Amino acid sequence: MITPSSPQGDLPQGFVSDANGARWIYIGELTFANASNIYGAALTLPLPQSGEVDLSGMAAVDSSAVAVLVALSRRAVDEGKALAFRNVPAALTALADLYSVEDLLAA
Repeated sequence: MITPSSPQGDLPQGFVSDANGARWIYIGELTFANASNIYGAALTLPLPQSGEVDLSGMAAVDSSAVAVLVALSRRAVDEGKALAFRNVPAALTALADLYSVEDLLAA
């Protein structure tokens, strides 16, 4: 599900499921400004069937991005499903390392 980034009508951003629901793709920024909306929208999507989340379309990130990915990982555990993040941006990897959750992003 893609959600608008702001009320001003910026480009849409968020998690989107591919056509067959096999994987999610992230588009845009994931920062404090939109993390709550992005996470809320992600909760409305069934987890990807393959467990794969492609982050290659992720632009700017801050520590809120780490929090959203941790929360999604917890959701997957609660639902008994696997979740793997692919094509992780270097800035997100650095933040995960800083917060000692780098295993979350390990392929």
